[in-house]
Amino acid sequence: MPDVDDMALLREYVDRNSDSAFAEIVQRRINLVYSAALRSTGNSEDAKDVTQAVFIILAKKAAGLHPKTILTGWLYETTRFIAMNSLTRKNRQRAREQEAYMQSTLNESEATNLWPQLAPLLENAMSRLSEKDRMLVFLRFFENRNMAETAALLGINEAAARKRAERSIEKLRVLFSKHGVSSTTALIAGAISANSVQIAPVGLATAVSAVAVAKGATASTSTLTLIKGALKLMAWTKAQTAMTVGAGILLAAGTATLTVKEVSHYRQETVWNQIIPSTDGDNSRVAQDWQQLRKARPAVSIRPTKFDSTRFGIVGDGNGKTMGIYRPFREVLSRAYDVMPSYVVPLTPLPPGNFDFIVSGPHPPGDALRLEIENKYGLVGRRETREMDVLFLRVRRPNAPGLKPTAMPNSPSVSFWGVGHLRRSSGPIQYITFDIQQYMQIPVVDQTGLTGRYDYDVQWDDELKWDDAGQWYYSNTNGLKQAFLDQLGLELVPGRAPVEVVVVEKK
Repeated sequence: MPDVDDMALLREYVDRNSDSAFAEIVQRRINLVYSAALRSTGNSEDAKDVTQAVFIILAKKAAGLHPKTILTGWLYETTRFIAMNSLTRKNRQRAREQEAYMQSTLNESEATNLWPQLAPLLENAMSRLSEKDRMLVFLRFFENRNMAETAALLGINEAAARKRAERSIEKLRVLFSKHGVSSTTALIAGAISANSVQIAPVGLATAVSAVAVAKGATASTSTLTLIKGALKLMAWTKAQTAMTVGAGILLAAGTATLTVKEVSHYRQETVWNQIIPSTDGDNSRVAQDWQQLRKARPAVSIRPTKFDSTRFGIVGDGNGKTMGIYRPFREVLSRAYDVMPSYVVPLTPLPPGNFDFIVSGPHPPGDALRLEIENKYGLVGRRETREMDVLFLRVRRPNAPGLKPTAMPNSPSVSFWGVGHLRRSSGPIQYITFDIQQYMQIPVVDQTGLTGRYDYDVQWDDELKWDDAGQWYYSNTNGLKQAFLDQLGLELVPGRAPVEVVVVEKK
């Protein structure tokens, strides 16, 4: 089988330092890697960077791959991993724009070619499948293996493989239909089989081989950035490291080698043993939390809170470590997906009550929380634009005395939060909308037209309360609206607008 040959070539590269063997692997599989990267990034240059990064990582990890690794599956998973977790927001926006364009064209006439509709959606849809289903779809429809080969590689019988393939394609059909693509499972399977692997640009294989066998010594800055981020996260999540049938896996990060068991140690809750409740007043508590977080060993943990309502808040050390105490699960999700809590839209009930969470490295905090939420609670999020209830922030009384152009425009913005009290220095108007929506838990759209930086200090009567589910809330948001109007001359007008949100549902 080709996969046996692939692993034999990889072993030759490892044992004999054979550059020609590695180049043969690149030549065989570059079309697969480049095609997946291009679908994820929507940009040829970014796809080339991802492709280069994948093969450099293969060269670095070749000696540690298990002999039963399905190398094409490993390459595909690593490509998806790097593209989805390491590319910039600009690339994600480009993909969304491409998707929006495809959706608009569907309404003009009946499509004559299904693949252009599927391509911008395929990688996101594949990420929604389980690891086992994704691998089966990859082998059966990306690599066009027959059902007997697919079943043998996955270690299942042919009937089970056929049933799983039908179920997986049906899942993809449902996911595509949510984006306006109406088709049958047979047509979708045929389109993927015929188009998912395309020819990479001329000369890319040669360039990739030369840089990869040098372990990235001559790689571009953008490629090295992708590799650095990928290797850190790959060190603690086996799902993104190798598609292996059977035996245990060794995971590497830089020069350190960790077993799966050791990686799971990062997820143990014993890290909380050193986080000691404080009742010495707010400033002392925050300082103590910050010190304890700064000293915490590498860990990621989410748990139902072990503290009471006198202990709540979030701290960070500015270097990627973050900790939340007595927070609703929506706020854990907001930290994981880097959005305000009001921009989290659950399509399934969220775990009730309040939670503690901590991420203390070496993995990026957002990535770590997302994976822990998926592993522990079975919830995943995706970004999409939805029409939602919002508050429009507008100027009602220009030159109100409470909103003052800052006297120190070059100083960093500093904010203060209290019950019925918001204060900020040297902040653009966008920071004020941030303060409001954090307090009121609803998206705020700036329509003031104000530029520059401002100081403000606004106060009103309010009280912090807890509902029957143990979730905390501010009881007088109408008082905030009136205070902003009276003291800052800014009004908050209810309305609806398209907003980019994170939709959360069961995996």
